[in-house]
Amino acid sequence: MKDPETDSTSKGILGFIERTGNRLPDPVFIFLYLIAILIVISVICAWAGVSAAHPTKLAENGAGPLILSAQSLLSAENIQKFWTDMPATFTHFHPLGYVLVVMLGAGVAERAGLFASGIKYTMRHAPKGLLTPTVALVAMLSNHAADAGYVVVIPLAAIIFAAAGRHPLGGIAAAFAGVSGGFSANFTPGTLDALLFGVTESAVEAAQLESSWTMNIAGNWFFIVALLVIYLPVIWYVTDRVIEPRLGKWIPGEKHKDSFGKENQPLDEAEKIGLRRASLAILGVCLLWLLMTFGPGTPLLNDGPGTEGQPWYVTATPFFKSLVGGFMVLFLAAGWAYGAAAGTIQSGDDLVSMMTESMKDMGYYLVLAFAAAHFVAMFNWSNLGLITAVHGSSAIESSGLPLPLALGLIVLFAAVLNLFVGSASAKWALLAPVIVPMLMLLGISPEGATAAYRVGDSATNIVTPLMVYFPLILIFAQRWQKDFGIGSLTAMMIPYSVWMLITGVALVILWIALGIPLGPGAPMGIELLGGKG
Repeated sequence: MKDPETDSTSKGILGFIERTGNRLPDPVFIFLYLIAILIVISVICAWAGVSAAHPTKLAENGAGPLILSAQSLLSAENIQKFWTDMPATFTHFHPLGYVLVVMLGAGVAERAGLFASGIKYTMRHAPKGLLTPTVALVAMLSNHAADAGYVVVIPLAAIIFAAAGRHPLGGIAAAFAGVSGGFSANFTPGTLDALLFGVTESAVEAAQLESSWTMNIAGNWFFIVALLVIYLPVIWYVTDRVIEPRLGKWIPGEKHKDSFGKENQPLDEAEKIGLRRASLAILGVCLLWLLMTFGPGTPLLNDGPGTEGQPWYVTATPFFKSLVGGFMVLFLAAGWAYGAAAGTIQSGDDLVSMMTESMKDMGYYLVLAFAAAHFVAMFNWSNLGLITAVHGSSAIESSGLPLPLALGLIVLFAAVLNLFVGSASAKWALLAPVIVPMLMLLGISPEGATAAYRVGDSATNIVTPLMVYFPLILIFAQRWQKDFGIGSLTAMMIPYSVWMLITGVALVILWIALGIPLGPGAPMGIELLGGKG
């Protein structure tokens, strides 16, 4: 056990973060405590007559806007709603269905070995001169592979760096920065997008702001590609010019011969065939979706009578909504094709077993979602979310603070909160009920709010000892350098975190200033029907 009086890692800001974070309860209990606090605040606000004018709705008599008043959660109506609507409150929590559906396919692809083999093949064939950017790119793309990003990419990066005569800790740093710091950067949407936009959709519905917005899992597609493009040279530069010179020249010892474990074994012929068949399966699923979108009947387009003059992204609404199921089918088909060739899936029973195991892994998330769903719902019942958003947007307008700068501050706030609360979905469930409607009132779309949050949420992952994989990364590093501690790992990752946060904030500010769409059918701005925005 550490002695806080003598252990250097317990001192300073990092020690404060570690000590404070370790005192925090599990996120499930954080939500339960917040629900208790919310109840007390709702009673006080209802008694004090806290209110705000609804930005889009008129009073029943039409004489002025509808006045929103804070509602006590201890009122007879809300107590009844809490108990009678409990099953619906849980099952209608949007992230729940989206994440479970995608994970049915992603779980098969992971357990069949598709993700691990794809990662190993790409990294083993990287040119030496492009080793760092290849590791960083594969690390960011591996976020679709869940645990495989941490368990496969990071130790393999160390081995490949060592084999190339470079310091293995440099490989760990580059891979960790990509997998965790670049958590939101990718070429395509995935499970994280389903999770975050599910929470965003709940926040929009709770706010009851009249708009034409609909949930779109591809709502940040352009933005996450841009994040990948700017993070890649950042990780490359920091690794080669800052971290490796600090680490010094790598001189392998006799003890490191055992460090070249099974992660470095080349793919066998069956695995290579599996990768080729998985590629064909992915192509087949993409062609199927194109056929359903542009083929006879166009079932994934709203192009019937009455749609003339509608923006193209409104016409494509069914296509965007189908992407949740589309990614499930894509992962499932690719995983099955790979597993059948590689021998990891022998029958349909194996396939069902893998899907079952992936649902078992979601057990904790179900418990967390139950608590988060009730917090979001009760925030809605109390009217405090929209009241806070109305007053918050008015305060920003009256302060004269430029909107891009306000969004940048939201990124920084999420980054600081991330040091203490690691779960991406838990933090967004806490913040979204206020931030999403507040920014909608200022003309920023829910996709814009989500994009700003995810930059802050990921940039500080790599410098907090509370990140769930932090101890695992420490073990990987100690495999190469026995005296490598928490302070050493944090100090090594701080330059990445700082530069990823700076470039991420700059990207958010530039994006909103230029008004660039965040994804297909996802403009940066939004107009509220019959109101401000």
